[in-house]
Amino acid sequence: MTTFFVAKVSDIQDGKCQAFEVNGQKIAVFNVGGEFKATEGICRHKGGTLGEGALDGKVITCPLHGWQYDVTTGECVANDAVQKLAIYPVKIVDDQIEVEL
Repeated sequence: MTTFFVAKVSDIQDGKCQAFEVNGQKIAVFNVGGEFKATEGICRHKGGTLGEGALDGKVITCPLHGWQYDVTTGECVANDAVQKLAIYPVKIVDDQIEVEL
């Protein structure tokens, strides 16, 4: 795995998220109570950009059709038959958010 800088800690406030394209992959980074999480950035339903959705606790709601995922596990909240989102390790180094892909 390779580590990529995506943003400063101050760029993503608590309870917010942001979409990124890193090394050709779309990812989403979430600030859950000061702990940063990263998942693949595209909803399994219709391809919505999860980093543009609404984060409530640890659940992201896709902005297109309302599908919800737990950003700590990648699981679809309402349908456990849906393939989980990939989860990526996150490190904080000197106020920088780094994601391993």
